[in-house]
Amino acid sequence: MPGHLSPEAVAGHSDRAVVIRLVLGSSLLLFLELALIRWLGSSVVHLSYFTNFVLLGSFLGIGTGFLISQKSYSILPLSSGLLTLLVIAVHVFPVSVRGTGNAILYFSALRTSGPPIWIVLPAIFVIVAVVTAGPAEVAGRCFGQLEPLTSYRWDLVGSLIGIGAFTLLSFLRAPSVVWGAIVGVMLVVLSRPEFRLVTAISGAGLILVLLAESNTLGVSWSPYYKVQTWEYRSWSAGTLAVITVNGIPHQVMGPAAWKLTGSDGQYRKPYERAVTRSLDNVLIIGAGSGSDVAIALSKGARHVDAVDIDPRIVQIGAERNPDRPYSDPRVTVHIDDGRAFLQSSDAKYDMILFALPDSLALVNGASQIRLESFLFTDRAMRTAYEHLKPSGVFAMYNYYRETWLIDRLAGTAAAAFGHRPCVDQTAAHAAVITVAVDPAYQRCAARYTPAGDVTAPATDDHPFLYYKQGAIPTIYLWTLAGIILISLLAVRLLGGSFRSMRPYLDLFFMGAAFLLLETKNIATFALLFGTTWLVNALVFGGVLLIVLAAVETTRKFRTPPLPVVWGAIVASLLLAYVIDPAWLLGWAFWPRLVIASVIGFLPVYLANIAFAKRFAATDRAQPAFAINLLGAILGGCLEYGALLTGYRNLLIVVGLLYLAAFVLTPRRGGALVSV
Repeated sequence: MPGHLSPEAVAGHSDRAVVIRLVLGSSLLLFLELALIRWLGSSVVHLSYFTNFVLLGSFLGIGTGFLISQKSYSILPLSSGLLTLLVIAVHVFPVSVRGTGNAILYFSALRTSGPPIWIVLPAIFVIVAVVTAGPAEVAGRCFGQLEPLTSYRWDLVGSLIGIGAFTLLSFLRAPSVVWGAIVGVMLVVLSRPEFRLVTAISGAGLILVLLAESNTLGVSWSPYYKVQTWEYRSWSAGTLAVITVNGIPHQVMGPAAWKLTGSDGQYRKPYERAVTRSLDNVLIIGAGSGSDVAIALSKGARHVDAVDIDPRIVQIGAERNPDRPYSDPRVTVHIDDGRAFLQSSDAKYDMILFALPDSLALVNGASQIRLESFLFTDRAMRTAYEHLKPSGVFAMYNYYRETWLIDRLAGTAAAAFGHRPCVDQTAAHAAVITVAVDPAYQRCAARYTPAGDVTAPATDDHPFLYYKQGAIPTIYLWTLAGIILISLLAVRLLGGSFRSMRPYLDLFFMGAAFLLLETKNIATFALLFGTTWLVNALVFGGVLLIVLAAVETTRKFRTPPLPVVWGAIVASLLLAYVIDPAWLLGWAFWPRLVIASVIGFLPVYLANIAFAKRFAATDRAQPAFAINLLGAILGGCLEYGALLTGYRNLLIVVGLLYLAAFVLTPRRGGALVSV
């Protein structure tokens, strides 16, 4: 009858509305997760060293949100209100992560107070879980209205949109108020009609607080930090510009002459210890706001390659450094990861400086890799050696804080160069380590003797410079135990008895294995292409695309039986284990990218073929997907085992987890449940 839709047309229209809502909910979830990692890491002092706990909290939130989606009530209004209260509380009452001992080294001069780390981190974990549970509930309700693989497909599309939007904003260095506005509007759009007014009020409060932050004098954003600049007057140097990142004093811009006459002497020691014929070509990694570059120019450098990972800090240096080093025609600026620059360059240098290249942030998705981790491995030091002329000199300096760390770095330099370096320990736990290709070109004040047993050099597979080796730090173990306990309680409360979840136990282990596999890929690509924000975003996006390809393969083609797929997963993991990523470092960019992608993403593709086949056979998509996501929390905790095993041996753990999933897959009539 004209004017009336057929039942099929009505059903199709309804499905389209559900798909649109699912895509919006999933994109909000990914966007909110990344925004929380960035904003909390920048606003809670020292949390940038522990952002993995924010990621784990979001996994719990997504899992519990899917469990809640089966119930009549909604947690979305609570999530939106708690998000606003969280932002207000952190903005008004500064919070810090306080650690003790030398198990975890912070590059921070701040003396923090407040609750201990084992209280702050679980509290943040719980709050993040509640905040992300609301959008996850929206996505979960959509899962219940679509076929399992159809819902998973559009969930992945939404996730890609979310990560793409946040990557674009990072590229544009958008302030936090833009993130808040997007999240606030999306929450209102996705809320039930009866809750929209409450959610709109919460969103308005969120935007106002972040607007105040964004309008704070001197505040700007880089892809890694919240950056703030301010000035103070010094009786010896006049007006100095200070750069603070994530609430921690980071760099001071002053005239080169003032830096060279400072009491600690770290800026002049490399030149005093080097017996060089000339400084025709100098490489500075960690160039930052330009002080080290200005000093090199004042010492007669004819050309300087200035490398820094953060474009905003370099921009501030170009605008405000009193010596204007970045305006000098002798200087070439490279915005890149220091290790990646060394690997891609064939230049030879008279001097290479690692000039305070300490980061205050982790690589997203890798709980123990800092932005500079791969710069201080034994192979990286050897690469620096290979880029020096026969009379060339290498030096690194920083406020290392611990004698064992100074000894470790001196030992790493000695192994790379074949003889002992000069080591000058200056004020405030600072040290300068200088070593020449030829010992005749270094002049040491005294023969250096380590204070005790020297910790072995960090390696590309075990790039944990600030970990003294031995057992995993107790503070991590207690905090992770608390997080697992909280997760179990939440699942028991919302999902019912653990016995009722037995049919989905294989999906739990798949989630744990996949998280570890993703972490291994992040570490591998960081080594091969750098720890920059763009490489990290591309790896996350690449993983999502591969997962989407696996889902589409399962939807459109007849795939092999599950036992065959499990066998292929094992074979791909063996391939990834046998081929050391370091073998690819000397290859040209495109062959290196192709081989690394095949080795890294083939297990991801096959694992998600297995997951898609299993997920398609589930009777209840919501609890199945929730249990899979909760398994990722176990994977995130197991990731800390890399401190003991290195990243390569994580593949063994991945294999064991997939073996457990294979054994626990439900069987009907003796055959594995699949499609």
